[in-house]
Amino acid sequence: MTRDINLRYVDETYDENGLLKTYKVHYPDDFNFGYDIVDDIAINDPQRRALVWCDDKGHEKVFTFADIKRMSDKTANYLTQHGVKKGDMVLCVLKHNYQFWYVSIALHKMGAVLIPATFMLKKHDIEYRINSASIKAAIVTSDAPVWQEFDIAENIPTLKFKCMTNSQYNGPCPPGWDDFDAGVEAASDQWKRVPTHVRDMMLIYFTSGTSGNPKMAVHDHSYPIGHILTAKHWHCVVPDGLHWTVAETGWAKNAWGKLYGQWIMEAGLFVYEHQKFDPVAVMNLIEKYRITTFCCPPTMFRMYCNAGLEGHDLSSLTHTNIAGEALNSDTFEKWYAATGLKLMEGFGQSETTVLVGNLRGMTPKPGSMGKPSPQYKVDIVDENGKPCPPSVVGEIVIGIDPHPAGIFVGYLHDRQKTRATMFGGFHHTGDLAWKDEDGYFWYVGRNDDVIKSSGYRISPFEIESVLLKHPCCLECAITGVPDPVRGQIVKATIVLRDGYEGTDELKKELQDYVKHETAPYKYPRAVEFVKELPKSISGKIKRVDIRNKDKELAAKNQ
Repeated sequence: MTRDINLRYVDETYDENGLLKTYKVHYPDDFNFGYDIVDDIAINDPQRRALVWCDDKGHEKVFTFADIKRMSDKTANYLTQHGVKKGDMVLCVLKHNYQFWYVSIALHKMGAVLIPATFMLKKHDIEYRINSASIKAAIVTSDAPVWQEFDIAENIPTLKFKCMTNSQYNGPCPPGWDDFDAGVEAASDQWKRVPTHVRDMMLIYFTSGTSGNPKMAVHDHSYPIGHILTAKHWHCVVPDGLHWTVAETGWAKNAWGKLYGQWIMEAGLFVYEHQKFDPVAVMNLIEKYRITTFCCPPTMFRMYCNAGLEGHDLSSLTHTNIAGEALNSDTFEKWYAATGLKLMEGFGQSETTVLVGNLRGMTPKPGSMGKPSPQYKVDIVDENGKPCPPSVVGEIVIGIDPHPAGIFVGYLHDRQKTRATMFGGFHHTGDLAWKDEDGYFWYVGRNDDVIKSSGYRISPFEIESVLLKHPCCLECAITGVPDPVRGQIVKATIVLRDGYEGTDELKKELQDYVKHETAPYKYPRAVEFVKELPKSISGKIKRVDIRNKDKELAAKNQ
């Protein structure tokens, strides 16, 4: 039996159909997730399950909230002994290591700033991050060779301390690295609260655009409060259940689905450490651990369907969500037919929590992101900042006057980029969409993803949805290719199903298919068949990589 801790921070009302109508959050000036959520649960319900972790080597660990409190206090003492203090920047490259969860809580308690990063970083990425954020300490997994990139990085004078996790599995720490696990084990578990203010910096995400270096999106200590709605009304977690969001700790989706809102709702988290994504292994784990709520990108759900859902007991699932990219209707229908569960899409950014979504009780329209969250003032506006009527494409914006919990406070050390996105009382997302007569939002693409050809604006998602209905197409990505006459032409990069060959005849068939299924001007004039599409570690298709490759090829041919 839970104490419904989220009610301390939320006022909400419902309409006659039981749908969320109004939603407001409130919190004290000294709110700190580590003390006021994790420690509170640990003291009042110490044996409540917080985290279930396993890996593809057969290891397993289960942590209660009392365990997380104890380990975070020990971690805070360990880091303090090595010179980390309030306000210091700490880079955490921990893949899916279970240590990430009590490291995060320790840093929040200390008032230090958590900076998660992916294990895919290279030398220049590390140098840029350390120097641009004046990072003082790095906590890095030994489960991936990323630590070697730190050893060859140069001109990083602010970095004073490096430690490494999981040396007990991977061998002794190399010279210059401290053994994190041994150090934490030896540290005291007695920790005194460090005063913090809700407007202090708590978390920074490096968020990449289509050009230039990544921006540093800063969140303060109110950010976790903004994620109560994420967990309660979008993920629909249950306190005694087990929630699994498939995301590596270096990405903001991890904060969305594997930390803040879920623990405020007192739900358990599931984490799987693995070397390579395997859809069959994922379904086996859902069955073994009786996962109740589950979230991952549409691409992964498509892979589950392609791998075959037969023979897997997925009956423990009560709710499934998607995010990270737009949903194609065929994936929605196949998953629903096999499980009886609808894929409830949501939309947001590293800079935000859920802005638009199919929340609890809503009837989703396959392919739609859902409706604006009642937590925020969300609209679609034209180039002059005026609200767009139904069916007209514009930019998604969020009201920031007054500044709401869950929305980033700006880009660190970059007033120009902050002012370019936060002006006129709104945060301008750079994402384009349109709304229908019922108020549902439909995603079009990033400003840079939308293809402008012969005066037309073409949505990549729309053409991808058409192509994925063709029996030959396993995966596809639509991008724009520079063209001297049309400005851009549409290109389809396609992964074929087994039994199909990338012939000129098939290319013509697909072009005619798109012409028949949608407006003829949208058909792909260029088609490339590939073995796989470039993807992020979270499974999101990286269209920018395809565009960059085509630009390089075009430059060579000039």
